[in-house]
Amino acid sequence: MGSFSIWHWLIVLLVVLLIFGTKKLRNIGSDLGGAVKGFKEGMSAGESEQKKIDSAAGGQTIEGELKEKTKS
Repeated sequence: MGSFSIWHWLIVLLVVLLIFGTKKLRNIGSDLGGAVKGFKEGMSAGESEQKKIDSAAGGQTIEGELKEKTKS
């Protein structure tokens, strides 16, 4: 039960193409690409919002002390 050879992967690809068809696989690929693009845009928007917050605070870091809860 080692790794699959190239022939195994080609047969799996052929079966997937026969089951789903090229049009449906193309639609799935474009939907997945759109989702990844939307995720990247959301992440960059979040980073830009964080930069706005940091610049509004004057770029200062607030340092504090964390006190641990102890069980009594």
